[in-house]
Amino acid sequence: MLSFQREAGAVLDVSFLGGPGPQRGVGVVAPFDFALDRELWRWVPDEVSLHLTRTPYVPVEVSLDLARMISEHETLGDAVRTLTAVAPEVVAYACTSGSFVGGVAGERAMCEAMSRAGSVPAITTSGALLEALVELDVRRVALVTPYTVSVTRALESYVAQAGVTVTGCAYMSLTRHIWKVTYREVVDMARRAAVRGRLGSADALFLSCTNLPTYDVIPQLEAELRIPVISANQVTMWAALRRLGTRAVGPYQALIDESARSKPALPDPRPGSVVQNAQNVQDARPAQGLTDRSDEKQQEGWT
Repeated sequence: MLSFQREAGAVLDVSFLGGPGPQRGVGVVAPFDFALDRELWRWVPDEVSLHLTRTPYVPVEVSLDLARMISEHETLGDAVRTLTAVAPEVVAYACTSGSFVGGVAGERAMCEAMSRAGSVPAITTSGALLEALVELDVRRVALVTPYTVSVTRALESYVAQAGVTVTGCAYMSLTRHIWKVTYREVVDMARRAAVRGRLGSADALFLSCTNLPTYDVIPQLEAELRIPVISANQVTMWAALRRLGTRAVGPYQALIDESARSKPALPDPRPGSVVQNAQNVQDARPAQGLTDRSDEKQQEGWT
């Protein structure tokens, strides 16, 4: 067969290409139920590789208990050590609830535990969130979560500890299969959370949970809401790649592209506008997963 190819001139010498270029590695520790590996890759430039590992399975639904289990220091250390053979330059813990459940001090302790285990810089999704809020000069943020009310309240508390005001929050009360949430549902929840409430307008919107698909909706929401929109997977990759001295890839995303940033605008009250339509929905459905820091009611969200 080989002689036939030579006679036909079909043998192609590719040695001049020199082989693949050198790759820089980012180690990623994800929860056992993480299902959006491909979304993480979409923020990563060609010269960087992601090396993913997962925490051990535990038979617990998404909850504060699960968040605590998958963020124990021993679990994190074991996961990071599985990545040492491929020598990543930074390690990222890709889970929002697991990294905010212990508050700001708990998140810092997680980074220290991972750094000790892998002898490399370490970040978490929730730590990256706070970095992103500083980068964008955000003092007031609206939140979207797929979580139950108790997990959502823990996120609100974490953000408040960092000195950022939560203007409003929409949540979905899901305890499993979060990766199956559609883009349409994400957009609807984002519009509701960003509506101006008693605490004023948000400077940015955060879409929480690394299992929530967000990549393609960020530019649309930023254009509609006229504020930066950041997501769990986006801030994780952005912060990890910053440690490497390189940039994440994401067209028309304010966090990644400085030219896409602008001053927050007041919501457009005109009939038919995106904000007005969302306000009408909120007024008609006051207890369906919309929360406010000044509202002590803990209604279960909608799906």
